[in-house]
Formats: sequence, structure tokens, C-alpha cells
Amino acid sequence: MQILFHYFKWAFLVTLLGLVGSFWLGYRTDGTVSAGLSFLLIGMVLAVLEISLSFDNAIVNANKLKTMTPLWRQRFLTWGILIAVFGMRIVFPLAIVAVAAHVGPVEALVLSMREPQEYARIMDESHLSIAAFGGAFLAMVALSFFVDEAKDVDWIHRIEKRLRRMGTIKGVTYGLVLLLVLGFGFLLDTNDQATFFRAAILGLVVFMCVETLGHVLDAQAEVQNAARAGGLGAFLYLEVLDASFSFDGVVGAFALTNNLILIAIGLGIGAMYVRSMTIMLVEKETLNQFRFLEHGAFYSIFALAVIMFAQSLVHISEVITGLLGASIIALSLISSLRFNRQAREC
Repeated sequence: MQILFHYFKWAFLVTLLGLVGSFWLGYRTDGTVSAGLSFLLIGMVLAVLEISLSFDNAIVNANKLKTMTPLWRQRFLTWGILIAVFGMRIVFPLAIVAVAAHVGPVEALVLSMREPQEYARIMDESHLSIAAFGGAFLAMVALSFFVDEAKDVDWIHRIEKRLRRMGTIKGVTYGLVLLLVLGFGFLLDTNDQATFFRAAILGLVVFMCVETLGHVLDAQAEVQNAARAGGLGAFLYLEVLDASFSFDGVVGAFALTNNLILIAIGLGIGAMYVRSMTIMLVEKETLNQFRFLEHGAFYSIFALAVIMFAQSLVHISEVITGLLGASIIALSLISSLRFNRQAREC
């Protein structure tokens, strides 16, 4: 219990302040206790939604943070969380509406406050592009882990062994994701195909740019000072990755409420728990103790990517998305525990 409080004390504090703020926001909006309680409940549901959708994000973050210098690790855990909470949970929805409605950011903010229904409608109309972009980027993240000839640990051998061997083929990861994009894109109406393909290709380009920029920046840092390697490039990669994970939660939040401030509070609470889980995984070296936990996270990421693509065709509840990801990670944890027990017996 003491260890739990040590890592999650700030998350607990933000939860308390956030839930109080949710109740106050509801009470001020409608002037009744029932409205306050309604906002409080929605805030709690949004926080749980964000945690369930982002647990695999914490595992991937922890894996990347292991290679970062203490300075950049601290920067990610401070600046990164501010960008995640305020950038992705507030600025990102405003940016989508500003672009879609051809208005400025201030007008988009005013629209969210005065005409929340119209704001939500514009967000919903942008869902196809968001699903295609996020799905393509996350699919690249997941497959880049498995399609790697240097990878030496397999969880599901029959699948991962074949993918590992494909790592010798240059550009095969992009080819696999493009096949996935084509498969879902051709199922769409002709009018939607251009939007879907354009956003998906943009997701691939952003992944390539982030990877390239990361390698260039970190290579330069290594030449100038070995202690700075694994810094800005890894930071940028994690920020874009967090943005991709946030797409589903931000868009799904509008199914519960149109209030932008309440969405920011609920998802912000969840983001703080992701941060706390990330720190705990790094400092306790949990990924080293559980051999297949990282594999489960990347399988979960790939499942999320496929779900985002599928959401361009049908609506899939965020509850299903969260439960699927949590189930995959739980299975990888059970397999890790079984492996550890067998290793001790030998």
C-alpha cells in the first residue's frame, strides 16, 4: 500500500481535485445538485475510459524511457504530461474543429462553449480522418516491434517468428500497413475513400518523419555528447505516440458529454494515472520481471489500430476497446508469471 501511494500520490490528488471540479462545473452549469452529480459521474467514467485505453501506452512509454537520459526522462514526465493533458485533451479537439469549420482557434473555443452540439457534430464528422491517421500510426508502432530481426524473445512463437524473419526485408512494415489500409479503404463508400487514404498516408508519413528525426537528433547528440543520446528524438516519438493513443479517448468522450472542460478534467485524471504507471514500471523494472508484458502491450496497440480502422465502417464501443486491450495485457502477464515459475523450477 505504501509503494502504491508513493507512485500514485499525485494521481490521487489530481483525481480528488478533478472530481470536485467536475461537481462544481455541473452545479454552476445548471444550478442543481443533480447536475453536479451527473457531471461527477461522467468525469469518473471518462477517467476510467482513459486508463483502460492507455494502459498499453504506459508500458510502451516505460520501454522507451529506459533508453532515455535522466534529464529527458524527467522532461517527458513533466512537460510531456502537460502536453498530453492540455495539448491533446483541449488544443487537439479545438484544432480539429478550427480546421474543419474553417475558423480560428478562438472562434472554435467560443463554439465549444456556446454551441456544444455543433462542436460535437464537427468532431464526429472528422472521425474518419482521425481513425485513419491514428490507425496507420499505431499499426506502424506495433509492427515495428514485431518485424525486427534483432528481436530475440517471442511470446506467440508461430506468429512472431515469421514476423521477425520478415525484418530482413526493407520497408516490409510499411507494406503490411498499406495492405491493411487498402483492405479497409476499399470497404468504404467511394466518397469517403479519398479522405481515408489521405489521412492514413499522412499517418505513415508522420511516423516516418518522427522516426527519421529521432534518429538524426539522437545520432547528433551521441556524437556531441554520449550522455545526451536518447533525448529529444525519443521525446518527440513518445509525444506523437501519446497523441495517437488519445484520438480514440477524445473522440469517444463526446459520446458522453459535449462539455470541453469536463472532457479535459476526466481524461486529464486518466492521463495522470498513465504517468504514474509509467514511472512505476521504469523504477521497479517491471518489464524485466515480466518477460511477455511488453509483447502484450504491442499486440494491444495493433488491436487498437485495427479497431480504429474498423470504426470508419461501424461504431465500436470504447468499453470493448478498453476490455480487449486489458485482456491481451492480462494474458501476457499470466504467460510471464508461468514462464517465471517454470524457470525457478528448472
